[in-house]
Amino acid sequence: MSEHLTLESFKTKVFNFEANKDWKYEGDLPALIDFYADWCGPCKMIAPVIEELSTKYAGKLHVYKVNTEEQPQLAGMFEVTSIPTLYFVPMDGSPRYIQGALPKKELERAISEVCGVQA
Repeated sequence: MSEHLTLESFKTKVFNFEANKDWKYEGDLPALIDFYADWCGPCKMIAPVIEELSTKYAGKLHVYKVNTEEQPQLAGMFEVTSIPTLYFVPMDGSPRYIQGALPKKELERAISEVCGVQA
């Protein structure tokens, strides 16, 4: 099950931007972060796929959702200009992102290649 993040929970689970200038992932598992909005058609299309992936990768990958309307500071920090924007966060190294409602196979490939997580 995916978890919705607020500004405060983001700082403890993903990146504490107040304490660190450079990227430092705070999590204990790689992560997928879905930046979305309730009014966004493509976001609604991809939402069931994101939930399916959160179940499939349970215990191997954190799946987070950030509502860009409710968390504009996070959207701005990550330069989210188009939604959905999906960030793939490995344990080491910088996150990578893709934009748009991509097919499940593409998302699984990114989870494998960027996050190093296999189903």
